[in-house]
Amino acid sequence: MSDDANPFQGKMVDILNYGALNLAMGIGYRSGVFDVLDDQNRPCTVDEICSAGGLNRRYMQEWLGVMVCAGIVDLVRGDDDEPRFFLPKSHGDVLARRAGSANLGVYTQEIPLLTTCAMARVVQGFQTGDGIPYEQYPDFHDFMGQLGEAKHRQVLVDVFLPSVDGGRIVKALQRGIQVCDLGCAQGVATILMAQAFPASRFTGIDISGEALDTARFDAQAKGLTNVGFEQRDAAGLRHSNDLSGRFDYITAFDAIHDQTRPLEALQGIYEILKDDGAFSMIDIAAESSLDGNRNHPMGAFLYTVSLMHCMPVGLVDDGAGLGMMWGRQLAERMLGQAGFRRVAVMEIPDDAFNLHFFCRK
Repeated sequence: MSDDANPFQGKMVDILNYGALNLAMGIGYRSGVFDVLDDQNRPCTVDEICSAGGLNRRYMQEWLGVMVCAGIVDLVRGDDDEPRFFLPKSHGDVLARRAGSANLGVYTQEIPLLTTCAMARVVQGFQTGDGIPYEQYPDFHDFMGQLGEAKHRQVLVDVFLPSVDGGRIVKALQRGIQVCDLGCAQGVATILMAQAFPASRFTGIDISGEALDTARFDAQAKGLTNVGFEQRDAAGLRHSNDLSGRFDYITAFDAIHDQTRPLEALQGIYEILKDDGAFSMIDIAAESSLDGNRNHPMGAFLYTVSLMHCMPVGLVDDGAGLGMMWGRQLAERMLGQAGFRRVAVMEIPDDAFNLHFFCRK
């Protein structure tokens, strides 16, 4: 299709192709096909792929058509002229589950899931301004659990925590301290920390009872006795309460920007920290002005996720609707308003998506 008359026409063709490709890749990731191809590490026939993955031949043929046309999977023919399909190792390094914290394949599920969960409500929101409750996103919360596994399993204990406060947090965790993971969702990070530091006590807090049920089940299945989970609204902790001054260390992994009352949630964190307690807020690496994000390598993707989930859940009950792309400048300002006078902002090892806002009470 020629785009000589209108260069934007060519861009639109790319958008349609890549939008369709994202959907097909999300299906392939969820079905485990990338892992099957990655494990084979050689050109395979359709029948060999289907046999290895327990998959249907006709669906596989059509899916491979997408992947070959997009250059994700290579098509080769042997002496018998039968088509064989091969996932290059460099592609598997970012698409297969083995990729760990480098896994970008897991994100291909995000936009299709959000479309299924919330597209009609988001379209309606353009007229009404209404928020969308967490209950609208059950499948998406399961995905966030997978994402937590991909992000945290390899780096949280071995890379991130040792980088906090020059290693002093790890030493304290080894001795035994009180830790809160706020906005813990299904408890992936909370449980990993509890496993790694048995001398410390961990409390996961979230507003979703369903997510906490999953967290409790997983903790019990792992036989952990140093972790518990509580259903609370972080904003409700900003006044004196039974958790006031309890915790030595608090974490919030990509949780604050989803809060309906984010400033009050930060004030709640300040309230439940011990004097000189430490708070690690991990949130999206972005600028607070749209101009500052125009050249962000994943700006369009992150703003779309925010439009479909983060902003509308933050609008519930006339909430702030902060959105994922609230940015460093606003985050620092709000942390100061919450009472934190010592805030250090730094990049996170092996995590290009987020910044670490390290705060002392």
